[in-house]
Amino acid sequence: MQKTTQIYGLRAIIEAVNSNEEIDKVFLQKGLKGDLMKELEGLLRRNEINMVYVPIEKLNRLTKNNHQGAVANISPIAFHTLEDLVEKANEKEGPALFLLLDQLSDVRNFGAIIRTAECTGVDGIIVQKKGAAPVTADTIKTSAGAAYRVPIAKVDHLKDAVFYLQASDIKIVSATEKTDDSVYDVPFTDSIAIVMGAEDRGITPSILKASDYRAKLPLLGKIESLNVSVACAVFLYEAVRQRL
Repeated sequence: MQKTTQIYGLRAIIEAVNSNEEIDKVFLQKGLKGDLMKELEGLLRRNEINMVYVPIEKLNRLTKNNHQGAVANISPIAFHTLEDLVEKANEKEGPALFLLLDQLSDVRNFGAIIRTAECTGVDGIIVQKKGAAPVTADTIKTSAGAAYRVPIAKVDHLKDAVFYLQASDIKIVSATEKTDDSVYDVPFTDSIAIVMGAEDRGITPSILKASDYRAKLPLLGKIESLNVSVACAVFLYEAVRQRL
C-alpha cells in the first residue's frame, strides 16, 4: 500500500511546492526565523497550502531526521477540481451524489466516510483546503483502499462550492440537529450533495443557511449524537434506498 510521503527540510519543501507536489500539510517550528523560513512561509501562503506552527518537540516526533524546523506530508493521491467532478457526474446516467465535508478533522473518520462513499456510488467528495483532515496512510487504510477510487476535490471555500453545485442544479442537504425535518422526509432522487459537519462544531452557519434542505437523524437513546462517519452512512444509504 502506498503511504503518505513525508519530506523534511526547508529547501526540500520549497522544491516540492515548486514542483507542484500534492502537499497536504506543512508543520513549521514556532519562532524559527531566517530567510529560508520566510521564503517557505510566503510560498505556502501563495499556494494556499495548509501550514501549522508547532513546538520543535512535535517535529522531532514526526521525524528523527534533520528537519531544520519544517516537515511536510505529501498526499498519496491526486486531487481533482470541483468543475471536473461535476462535469463527469453530468455525463453519467442518473442523478449525481456528492459529499461535502465541512472541516472534518479526524483522518480515520475521513477514511471510513470514503469507504462508505465508494460503496454507495458517490461521484465525488469535496473538502476545503485549509482545516480539513489530510489524506494520510491511516486514511487510506481505514478506507480499505477506497481513497484511490473515489475522486476528492479540494476547494478554497466550501461555501463557494455550495453555490457552484446549486448553479449546476445540485441540491444541498445539510446533516444537522438544528431542524425539525427527518432525513427520511428529504427527497434524494434528484442530484444531491450531502454536507457533513466537523466532529465538534457541526456545519458552518453560513453553509447551513445556504442549504436547500436540513435533515436530522432520529435519536431514541440518551446520547445526543452519532459518530460523523456513522451518520454519513445513514444519509448515503437513505439516498441509495430512494433511488433503487
